[in-house]
Amino acid sequence: MNSKGVELRAKLFRGLGDVSRLRVLEALRDGALSAGEIVARTGLGQPNTSMHLACLAECGLVTWERAGRFVHYTIADKRAVKLLDQAEELLLQVAPLIAACPRYRQAGRARPARRRGRRP
Repeated sequence: MNSKGVELRAKLFRGLGDVSRLRVLEALRDGALSAGEIVARTGLGQPNTSMHLACLAECGLVTWERAGRFVHYTIADKRAVKLLDQAEELLLQVAPLIAACPRYRQAGRARPARRRGRRP
């Protein structure tokens, strides 16, 4: 794959690397849901859910359809569900190693400050 394709793939995985977006996709695995139903299933706030749904829709991973006063969201391509399934299968083998890996920080955790030189 050329470098542009690799960069695009990395961008896809960065988008999927967000815990909130993964929660939204997991909620949608079994079918269409309204934003309120997604909020209830994920525990995310409504504004946060809307922001992530907009991001996923802009990237083509989620589609939406208006039904009266409600908007229902679905996963746009079932290959995204397959990708989530394959990630679960891979984690059955490598989860302890990934959990212990010091190179993959947990989201929201700050790195320890590095000391540079000596202060006068």
